[in-house]
This record gives sequence, C-alpha cells and structure tokens, in this order.
Amino acid sequence: MSKPRKPKGRPVSGWLILDKPFDFGSTEAVAKVKWLLKAQKAGHAGTLDPLASGMLPIALGDATKTVPYVMDGRKIYEFTVTWGEERTTDDLEGEVTQSSDKRPTAEEIKAILGGYTGTIQQIPPQFSAIKIDGERAYDLAREGETVEIPSREVEIHRLTLLASDEKTARFQVECGKGTYVRALARDFGRQLGCYGHISALRRTFVAPFGEDDMVPLADLVALEKIEDEAERLAALDAFLIDTGEALSSLPQIIINDDQAHRLRMGNPIILRGRDAPVSADEAYATARGKLVAIGEIGGGEFRPKRVFQG
Repeated sequence: MSKPRKPKGRPVSGWLILDKPFDFGSTEAVAKVKWLLKAQKAGHAGTLDPLASGMLPIALGDATKTVPYVMDGRKIYEFTVTWGEERTTDDLEGEVTQSSDKRPTAEEIKAILGGYTGTIQQIPPQFSAIKIDGERAYDLAREGETVEIPSREVEIHRLTLLASDEKTARFQVECGKGTYVRALARDFGRQLGCYGHISALRRTFVAPFGEDDMVPLADLVALEKIEDEAERLAALDAFLIDTGEALSSLPQIIINDDQAHRLRMGNPIILRGRDAPVSADEAYATARGKLVAIGEIGGGEFRPKRVFQG
C-alpha cells in the first residue's frame, strides 16, 4: 500500500489582499502568490476580469475554508463608462455591436441612477461565468452563440456619479454578491439611448477588507531579490492577515487553550458567563487571537462545524 503523497509547499494560512494589476488574470494572480509564498493551497474570493484592477482577496491554507464569507460580502467598485458604443463583452475587449452619436449630460445620467439603487433585476453579460445548460455563458459566446440569460436579483446599496465629460462618466458603486458592473454600463447606455461600455474598472473594497489592506503585486515580486529563503518568506508572510479577520460579521467567542483543544478534536464546549451568546446559527471561536473553529451556538454550547489548526 503506497503512502499518502505529502502536499507540496508550506502549510501557511491567512489572507493576502492583492492589488491586482490591469491585464492580469485572477487565476494567474493566485498562482503567482501561491508560488511566491510556497503555499500548499490557495484560492480567491471573487474573480476580477483581466481588464479590471484592484482588490483580489487571496486565501492561503486554512483560510480557503473562509472564502464563502468574503464572497458574500459587500464590494465597492470605481468604474468608467465610455459612451457611444455597446460591445459584445460590455468592456474594451469586445467587438462593437451598437453605436450612437448621442452623448448624455450629467443631469441626464443622475436622473436614471435611482432606478439602479436597491434591489434590482439584472441580466448578466453574455460573456459571464453564468452556467447555461451546464456550460459557461462566456464559452458559448466565444463560439458565436447568443444565449438567453435569465435576469436575477442583485443589491445595489449606493451608486454615485463621480465625474462626467462629453465622452465618459465615472461612477462608484457599492453592491452585493453577484452584481455585474459591466451590465450596469450596458443598461445605462441603453436607457440613455447612447450605448456604453466599461473602459476602466477598479475594485477598492471587499468586506471586511479595505484599501489599506491591499498589497501591490510589484511589492511582492520585489522580495524575490532576497536570496536567503527564510528571510524572503518571512518578509512575504508579514503581508498576511489572520484567517479570522474574514469572519468579522459573525459573533465571536474567546476561549482558552483547553477549550481550543476540545474544539479541534471535534467536540463541543460549554459556554459560561453573562456575556456568552445565547444562540447563533454561525459564530467563530478564537484562542490567543487565532481562529480555532466556526460553529453554532445553542443550549449553552458552541458546536464546531469547521476547525482550524492555527
């Protein structure tokens, strides 16, 4: 009987909040960070198109277990719409499908924004990761097919016009999971009768991470010049954010070392004290500032669902 294969790389865990550069794919960015840190496992919380820049939260090691909590968080984008052309991809990459000489005024733009705030129905772009009969919409679109993509409900918390000139308009949007900013540009252009597409897109916030957490890829790559591997990896690890930071929207309980050991063995612990939460479908437990488990609270107990080795 063969021995289980030992995972390659270091068992490093935590979040690295990458400032992804323009014209660099999300999968490519994750692979680069994983290679730089020599990590066993890596994933990301929300794809950014190659033509978009900004925040790409990358989870390493045990932090990959917390990706869904970041995926569900609010996001903030700044984006520029160029008027006069609608494109197949709703951004600079696609071919022009519709054009117009009309250009909207700032007042005309502001007048429509209220209709895109709150809970709205949105049809994702033809070039999107939506599955149609088991196939990705972008694969079908690349083959020349035009598919019927059903509209879906998305949440737009805030939408602001930042600047406007004859050719373009710049916006900031705070939105929920599943919102396509490219679809906003498409729909603005259609409603204003001038057509439009995204010509610049930058993500600046993915809850709970903010702009101050972002690390430019160039800063990480610059550390490759450090010849001593231990020193180089220590410098890279300094950019990591603790795994538990991804769970700040959940109730937290602070436990001791004995309780942490019980949880890591898969056993529940009894909660004592006046401040102990009475019930919660999801909460997380920390010991010495490190994430130990995600679980549920009920009947005076914390019952682990996912454990972390710390």
